[in-house]
Amino acid sequence: MTQAEASARATQIRLLLNRYNHRYHVLDDAEVPDAEYDRLWRELKELEAQFPNIVVAASPTQRVGATPNITFGAVRHQVPMLSLENAFAEDEVTVFDSRVRERLEQTGPVTYSAEPKLDGLAVSATYLDGKFFQAATRGDGETGEDITQNLKTLATLPLKLKGVGIPRILEVRGEVFMPLAGFALMNAEAAARGDKTFVNPRNAAAGSLRQLDARVTAARPLDFFIYGVGYVEGTLPRTHSKMLKSLQQWGFNLCPQIAVVEGVDGCLAYYRKIAGARDSLPYQIDGVVYKVNDLESQKKLGFISRAPRWAIAHKFAAEEVLTRIRAIEFQVGRTGALTPVARLEPAFVGGVTVSNATLHNMDELARKDVRVGDTVVVRRAGDVIPEVVRVLAERRLQGALPIQLPTQCPICGSPVTREAEQVVARCTGGRLCSAQVKGEIIHFASRRAIDVRGLGDKLVEQLVDAGLVKNPADLFDLTRDQLLSLDRMGEKSASNLLKQLQTAKATTLPRFLYAQGIRDVGEATALGLARHFGELALLRGAGEEEIQRVSEVGPIVAAHVSRYFQNADNAQQIDRLIVAGFAWPVFEKKNTAPTGEGLDKTFVLTGTLTQLTREAAAEMIVARGGKVSSSVSKKTHYVVAGSDAGSKLVKAQALGIPILDEAAFLELLK
Repeated sequence: MTQAEASARATQIRLLLNRYNHRYHVLDDAEVPDAEYDRLWRELKELEAQFPNIVVAASPTQRVGATPNITFGAVRHQVPMLSLENAFAEDEVTVFDSRVRERLEQTGPVTYSAEPKLDGLAVSATYLDGKFFQAATRGDGETGEDITQNLKTLATLPLKLKGVGIPRILEVRGEVFMPLAGFALMNAEAAARGDKTFVNPRNAAAGSLRQLDARVTAARPLDFFIYGVGYVEGTLPRTHSKMLKSLQQWGFNLCPQIAVVEGVDGCLAYYRKIAGARDSLPYQIDGVVYKVNDLESQKKLGFISRAPRWAIAHKFAAEEVLTRIRAIEFQVGRTGALTPVARLEPAFVGGVTVSNATLHNMDELARKDVRVGDTVVVRRAGDVIPEVVRVLAERRLQGALPIQLPTQCPICGSPVTREAEQVVARCTGGRLCSAQVKGEIIHFASRRAIDVRGLGDKLVEQLVDAGLVKNPADLFDLTRDQLLSLDRMGEKSASNLLKQLQTAKATTLPRFLYAQGIRDVGEATALGLARHFGELALLRGAGEEEIQRVSEVGPIVAAHVSRYFQNADNAQQIDRLIVAGFAWPVFEKKNTAPTGEGLDKTFVLTGTLTQLTREAAAEMIVARGGKVSSSVSKKTHYVVAGSDAGSKLVKAQALGIPILDEAAFLELLK
């Protein structure tokens, strides 16, 4: 056979295999037996091996990478992949619909596209001139990981689009998930081999997509449903539902439960229908999503913070189960704070086996009156954080006693103190307490601080327990031989960590200050200190009165900062870090002294903010004379709502309390 003949035959086989793939995986209509498909695939593979020049990127044989990915590169989304606001109650959906109609100045019902909210991994896939080019995870919404080779292995991902009207550049967004049947079979096979099994389909899907070897991904039973588009150069239909139909005609797989509904009543009827069918669906879902169907209306509604105003996720109620308290222990954090933690009889809730749940602090523990041996209701708050909801007092064992705050630290034996009117109790051991040392180092190396990649919690524990590190400065004296003495530390891992430690020395002044772990100094306060003083030396020599002139700082925080820099051990640690090579660009000094009479207002923070954490936002409010409350009442002046804002936002709207998005909040604080 000549190369020309091989090329013609390969083209013919590719067309057949792509058609069979689409009929089988998307239309659920097998056109030929599996044996015929396999025969053609092997023939194509042999032709391409014999004539390498005829191989094309869109060939079905190229779905499985021949070599492992070494790393996952970064991909910046041209259109951010935003998260959705959540609704947990019907009245929250009603409020959402009212906001939409008000902004659109529409009196009649709004048409929505509704779909199940799959519990998988959000990804994007980009096509150039109809050919698959690149894939990425959501990541932080702005930048994701390059998973091109792995996504390419999914049979339901078309490598070449078919039909007319395909945009020159088309980025689709969708959910990669693992069907329940495939998940059960994969786990059964793993158990039979004696291998580790996955806890739930979502973890299995996420883990499968992040395999360094795409051949492993190819062996996993993954599926892919498209639910929208991102960046597009070309023309699309005017409604979301028609756009999805076009995507389906071009070769993409859609969730069969997608529907178009009218108004809030249609949304809620759809929710009840899907909730009733949830247990019979072939995949795992955790709610439904409503999207304004008209794309021009979506554009008019725009976005708030990191979420669109034209869509909302109506989540199912958090799953709750009964279990028993085996023990209540106290964990010690980096600032010495003692946190009571419930050790539970393992309970499967929300797709995860839960054996621990935080009890927050002594006041919360006393309020719920949780005791050892109690039968309790446990749920995963927002389907994420395990929490004890309540105690079934009628099942309490006779003789169960209330939990008392320890008088000595459970880690180092130092005295435990609780200041008047303070919720938190603290160990007084400082750096004599290994738990505080570990917490201090973990905080120092964290992503928002110095960002030492590869220095995880387990490795920090090893370093401290082995006596190799007693404070953050010791990290930069570590040698290769010391690292190699640790469990599961090889030559490559040791070299990478030493390299990351060197890289981390180039930082910024706010990050360096935040990394010190000064009590009550978060990112916002660290930034304020850097802006006010400009230089570390000026801050180290400042008194409380001067520090208090920083707008983010009140008298209590000023005292914490002053005491920190006056402490000899802290001063020595900072000197060692500077000698080790820590440096940062010159920071522009600005006058940040508070002006005017301050805010003198009460704020409630809800949802996720993007430019700063809620803790940092609270610091900024308090520093300007305001108050932060955990609950909405008639006395609340403002509610600051980020993405995923829930019942607090609904209550604020019902009470007519002004709502600020993040941009308006930051403007108010200027």
